[in-house]
Amino acid sequence: VEAIRTAAITQRAQGNDAAQANALLTWAQERTNAELESITRAFSVYFHVINMVEEHHRVRVLRQRDDGTTPVADSVAAALEELTREGVAATTVAATLGELAVRPVFTAHPSEARRRTLLLHLERIARLLETLDNPQNTPHLRAEALDDLRTQVTLLWQTAETRTERPTALDEVAAMLGVLTGALYDVAPRVQRTLESAAPGTGLPPFLQLSTWVGGDRDGNPRVNPEVTRAAARLARRAILRRYIEEMGALGRELSISQRLNGVDPELMASIEQDLADLQEQRVEEWADEPYRRKCGLIAERLNRALRDEPGGYRAVDAFLRDLALLQASLRAHRGARVANGALRDLMARVRIFGFHLAEIEIRQHAERHAAAVAELLRLASGDAYEELDETARVATLTAALAGPQLGIPREALSPATREVLETFVALGEIQGQQGAAACQTVIISMSRAASDALAALLLAREAGLFRWDGNGQATCRLDIVPLFEEVDELRRCGAIMADLFANPAYRAALAARANRQQVMIGYSDSNKDAGYLAATWQTYRAQEDLALAAKAADVHLDIFHGRGGAVGRGGGPMGRAIQARPADARFPRLKVTEQGEVIFARYSHPAIAERHFEQIINALLLSALGAAEPPPSAAWLALMEQLVTDSRTHYGALVHHTPTFLRFFRQVTPFAELSSLNIASRPVSRSGTAPQRLSDLRAIPWGFSWAQVRANLPGWYGLGTALTDAIARDELPTLQAMYANWRPFTTAIDNAQRSLGIADMRTFQRYRILATPEDSVIADRIFAEYDRSVASVLRVTGQATLLEHTSTLARGIRLRNPYLDALHVAQITLMQRFRSLPDDAPDRAALLDTIHHTINGIAAGLQATG
Repeated sequence: VEAIRTAAITQRAQGNDAAQANALLTWAQERTNAELESITRAFSVYFHVINMVEEHHRVRVLRQRDDGTTPVADSVAAALEELTREGVAATTVAATLGELAVRPVFTAHPSEARRRTLLLHLERIARLLETLDNPQNTPHLRAEALDDLRTQVTLLWQTAETRTERPTALDEVAAMLGVLTGALYDVAPRVQRTLESAAPGTGLPPFLQLSTWVGGDRDGNPRVNPEVTRAAARLARRAILRRYIEEMGALGRELSISQRLNGVDPELMASIEQDLADLQEQRVEEWADEPYRRKCGLIAERLNRALRDEPGGYRAVDAFLRDLALLQASLRAHRGARVANGALRDLMARVRIFGFHLAEIEIRQHAERHAAAVAELLRLASGDAYEELDETARVATLTAALAGPQLGIPREALSPATREVLETFVALGEIQGQQGAAACQTVIISMSRAASDALAALLLAREAGLFRWDGNGQATCRLDIVPLFEEVDELRRCGAIMADLFANPAYRAALAARANRQQVMIGYSDSNKDAGYLAATWQTYRAQEDLALAAKAADVHLDIFHGRGGAVGRGGGPMGRAIQARPADARFPRLKVTEQGEVIFARYSHPAIAERHFEQIINALLLSALGAAEPPPSAAWLALMEQLVTDSRTHYGALVHHTPTFLRFFRQVTPFAELSSLNIASRPVSRSGTAPQRLSDLRAIPWGFSWAQVRANLPGWYGLGTALTDAIARDELPTLQAMYANWRPFTTAIDNAQRSLGIADMRTFQRYRILATPEDSVIADRIFAEYDRSVASVLRVTGQATLLEHTSTLARGIRLRNPYLDALHVAQITLMQRFRSLPDDAPDRAALLDTIHHTINGIAAGLQATG
């Protein structure tokens, strides 16, 4: 281990010495499989530990900056100070805070390579670092913590990083419940307090709303079925009720106020008597002199009965809130305002956010599954061949069907596929009946391409009893239909598609029943895979403009749901900058965004970092909604941007779509095949569940994950270099520099690409080239050339001498990590060579694959990203 570590550091210090780079790979090829496994484990554990140390340092710096004298950069206080300086009225700020809504949507997307067990060990290490950093601790406590830290590192070393079996959908639900009831639960009231202090007396609604796709996302995942969705809802309810029960116990111990020493509202005393009668409680004398404590005990009993589905339990969260409000009102009326504004106030904030459902389970299904189910229903009902109709005829057929009675096809007459699709809508209604509408009311239609996709989902909802329309203006609707536009051509047309829907009488009636509010989701990952980085970035921007205009013309309240991943190639990058780079017409003080894979642990495992993340989001939402508007781009800038997009998409397509051997090359030089067998998620790597034969069959996440592993990061920049280089050759450099300096969307696009280019490492990617056949490996030359063009042109546009010149912390981190990553890369290449040369029945094949999986985990940890 030490030999390869020092060799890698020496090799990096000598620059681009090809002989040294090859020597490191040769050294790895001379090692046994067992030696490579030890090397891989050592560097992987190193990265896991160092990541926690860096996170701890980040928290320490955040606390040091928050000294109470000046607002911390990108905080809520900083936004309020800036808005005051710009002359924005306090009433305007308060009104916007009243509209503020942040809704992270937690998914089980397979971009978190670490086991939950491993994450728990890392969380324990984080807590021990806090102890060691506390100057108040005695030498004895520090020595104990240091000994515990060594124990945790030993456990980390002795814990397998990879799962032996693929997690089930309910395993993923359990893991997500841990996230939702962890730091998020602790942090939410603190951020709510910050906002309420900025608008005192206004009664702000909760800023935070939570959703999850875990247990609800069945797009291409046959393991998620209606019963899994029902179970996920039940488990979520139990998880949040348990947290409330714990908190009521703590609150009761705190509220030990004696009736002999302090007054109590008669309403509170009456509620206690009513509870004793309703619950038939025998403990009449318990805490007789401490009514607040007694009420807390009775509330806890009602929560326990709700948990067990027994009589006397709360049926709805409103009754729980009313009981808490009785406690609060009595305390405030009897010299207990400070007490009322402490833990009780925080609990009430949590209850308003989490309810009895914890987070809304959202349903996602592919448009083609809905269309196939509708086609079968219509064929059985009337003999219509729906699948043969063009779009105009489909819309007419669906509209007419929606105006009529339910089709009433018996479930037993349906195929299993259609029965499952319909049963999903039935499950949604059942969850609402058991837990309230907030528990499950959103259906997302992935790969939406036309208005008929939304109308088909509405027809299925009608068949499940969730929608009724009289054919005129009156309707009842218990769900939100959310089209998801994912590929570039659909993003280009999404405004027109939604305008067609808004003009449809059936859909408009459904909207009216939903307060005239429409969610539309835009996908960043598939559009990137489809058309390349710049085209996807620009088209998601234009889509937001088009959607805002269509909604405004139809007098519809629009919410845009951003399907972003962690990596630049999946829409990632600094969240605050992305929010402020939205089009002027789409700068709502609301954000709904997916939180996927490795990003979830990075943002929500530590309370201080979670709080900082929310503050940065709110800062950006306030400034984008109320701050000084950026001048609109000139016609010349827009024309140049369109040309850049066309050129970049053409160059990207020439490589990815029009090079016949490209997909084979991709499989050869990346660990895509090996990654596909890594047990990190319940869903397959392709929607069909089989080995993808075309790029369109491949999921965007393993696509990006694979390119990140080999340090090419191709989805985050490819095509940009040619577009910029050609523009510079046309003497457009001054215009490009002006756009970069003065137009936030372009600035953000270039800076995110620069980030991806900076993390990429062509010297490493060159090593992976040996995995390709000689005739296919020439494709790598095109990637190297485009990388060089991209770096050179980005530097000219930004005026920098080196990449990431203004992001020195990131640049330094990459530089320090590279030698340690080199050790993992050469181990991975060597192991992949050996594995791929083995016959399928070789006895050591499974062990070799497991070690490759360890290299994948280690590289992901070293990069702090999976792509």
